[in-house]
Amino acid sequence: MVGEAGAGGRRRRCTAVTGEAVRRWRPGFALDAARTLLPLRRGPADPAYRTTGDGAVWRASRTPAGVGTLRVLARPAEGTVEASAWGPGAQWLLDRLPVLLGAEDDPAGLLLPPGPLRDAQRRTAGVRLTRTGLVLESLVPAILEQKVTTDEAYRSWRTLLRDFGTPAPGPAEGMRVSPSAREWALLPSWEWHRAGVDPKRSATVVRAVRLAPRLEEAAAMGHTEAFARLTAVPGVGIWTAAETLQRSNGDPDAVSVGDYHLPNLVGWALAGRPRSDDAQMLALLEPYRPHRHRLCRLLLATGTHAPRYGPRLTPNDHRGR
Repeated sequence: MVGEAGAGGRRRRCTAVTGEAVRRWRPGFALDAARTLLPLRRGPADPAYRTTGDGAVWRASRTPAGVGTLRVLARPAEGTVEASAWGPGAQWLLDRLPVLLGAEDDPAGLLLPPGPLRDAQRRTAGVRLTRTGLVLESLVPAILEQKVTTDEAYRSWRTLLRDFGTPAPGPAEGMRVSPSAREWALLPSWEWHRAGVDPKRSATVVRAVRLAPRLEEAAAMGHTEAFARLTAVPGVGIWTAAETLQRSNGDPDAVSVGDYHLPNLVGWALAGRPRSDDAQMLALLEPYRPHRHRLCRLLLATGTHAPRYGPRLTPNDHRGR
């Protein structure tokens, strides 16, 4: 099947060949596809995310139409993005390709005075805020990242997808689609424990997946309503909701309040203060509303970090001996 459609004068081409659906899209704006999609990766060995030597990004997702694998390859010389997809969710993934790559994002809405931040904004002009439209896909790993080191959370995510995920359709050998809501809910306690997930976090995941249809509706909601929908789940706080909505909704104002490092980064970069709390961070970010998360992304892009004092966090071990 071949079709032509587009918005704002841009055209697309979709073709189905032997189980592979293909789309070529011309963004019409500067785009760094790899860095735009990078926040969706949960660690360097994420079974649902892969990069290959040709510069392509591969993602395995569970869409409303079913599981699917998406391969995205930017061709800057041509000003196009080439995407291929496999599985029942292939067409859903291709239809949402522009949104995934930031077509609905508005980075120009953040106006900055001359200085290091504006310089960083210029250097990262091709980095957009991704929007997957899939809430549970980002919510579960965000819950796993609560109150633990990133290495711990990534290991848990990797273990759970490897053992209980669905093999990704198409040629992406070894990739996994995250379990369905029902499969998450049926995981026995000892499997959570073996993956290094404590009872508090596993219970939060189970509560969330039992409300999956209601939570997925948040993908179409505005900032305030979406936060309210997610934080209504016991165990899902502002930090977890923000980390989810940054990815599922491309929310430019979703600040990760409660983050271990972010307040110090913001305080140091904007006020020269080596240590800050959440209230001080939010006060410094207030003038940048509704682009507070976007500004935090820019601060990270500058490579700035607050002075470090004391040892790093010690990883926990919830797996026993």
